[in-house]
Amino acid sequence: MARKTPPDRLPHLVACATQVFIDQGYRRTQMDDVAAALGVAKGTLYLYVASKEALFDLVIRHADEDSPFPALAHLPLPTPAPEATLAYVRERLARNQTLPTLTAALARQRVTDARAELALILEELYDTLARNRHGIKLLDRSAHDQPELAALWFDSARGGLIATFTHYLKTRMDRKRLRPVSDAAVGARLIIEAIAFWAVHRHWDPHPQVVDETVARDTVIQFLLNALTLKEDA
Repeated sequence: MARKTPPDRLPHLVACATQVFIDQGYRRTQMDDVAAALGVAKGTLYLYVASKEALFDLVIRHADEDSPFPALAHLPLPTPAPEATLAYVRERLARNQTLPTLTAALARQRVTDARAELALILEELYDTLARNRHGIKLLDRSAHDQPELAALWFDSARGGLIATFTHYLKTRMDRKRLRPVSDAAVGARLIIEAIAFWAVHRHWDPHPQVVDETVARDTVIQFLLNALTLKEDA
């Protein structure tokens, strides 16, 4: 029989556990820490998850839930099979790393408006990172404690995005549709890191600059566009 739970308990558990994992990293996080953040006894956590591994798997899957939290019929959630969490992360990264606008631009032979094209690409990247910011921060923090996760996150996901963006910049610069830079790979990394800070990491800045979400997004995109587009496209 399914265990009845308070309707807001699982979303609250995920939110609290996500923050604790981000603050402390995977290795240092203990179930006691999550229970304290949630305001319950440690034993209460085990009504929902069987272990820290099960809790981490839960938050990885639902940290950025933007729809009503799914009903989980069988509680506590069991400890996932080896590699199950990593397999889910791999699938989710592959799904979110495919940026349709960037992919379409790379397949395009002729560009009539380089500024408009780049604007759409930057907007897509910003919105994708912002939409998944809790999961991104969680992976960024926890990967240091898990070598397999680190390889998947830093080398495959981030490295792949930098390589794709580098290829895009190089093709447009070679065709003289964007301003040239000394090294396209450095330029790609600079763009990605600037967007990642404002879309993701600034939300965990201990002394944040107070700025409206839309203003931050528009300012970053406008700044990058003005830096990269040629005068005739500005």
